[in-house]
Amino acid sequence: MSEEGAPGGSVLTVPNALSLARVLGVPPFLWLILGPHHDLLALMILMASGATDYLDGWLARRLHQTSRLGQLLDPAADRLYILATMIGLTLRHVIPLWLMLFLLARDVMLTACVPRLRRLGYGPALPVHYLGKAATFNLLYAFPFLLFSDHSGPTMTGLQTLASVFGWAFAIWGTGLYWWAGILYVMQVRGLSAASDPLAATSPG
Repeated sequence: MSEEGAPGGSVLTVPNALSLARVLGVPPFLWLILGPHHDLLALMILMASGATDYLDGWLARRLHQTSRLGQLLDPAADRLYILATMIGLTLRHVIPLWLMLFLLARDVMLTACVPRLRRLGYGPALPVHYLGKAATFNLLYAFPFLLFSDHSGPTMTGLQTLASVFGWAFAIWGTGLYWWAGILYVMQVRGLSAASDPLAATSPG
């Protein structure tokens, strides 16, 4: 949710309900991918998540219903969908294991920043950077294409081949932006640390 302005105090809002619905959609989404392989239904859930991702941000700004909970739920839903899709596609051998581990390593890097942010009084996370949103956009577009390109026969159809090309294009851009946003996030945390402790700015390393 791209919320702007100071967060309000109320958590019982329509934008927060939409964000929560996105989070609750993750388990059935993963089950559809790994269980019955109902890829069409899984894609519908993913598309609905993308639509509500835009809608909850628009409503939050329109209705002035920003909240700290909404600012936490929205990126959490994005990361959960990315994680669930990576797990599903890796187990189905659509994407290689190294790609999933490479993307997870970025989240581990950001998680390591959380204790420092809490000590600085910024809570568990900083506001979402536009590069992070762009990375999420690319990855959440890549995965449906890659899922559609999945095939069990000896050859791929023309549409599956096209979906694979688009899917990997989005995946490569998304992975690059995902790490770029992560590095900028770490640099931002370092800047906040230096501002709060002048000795940190002059300390080696």
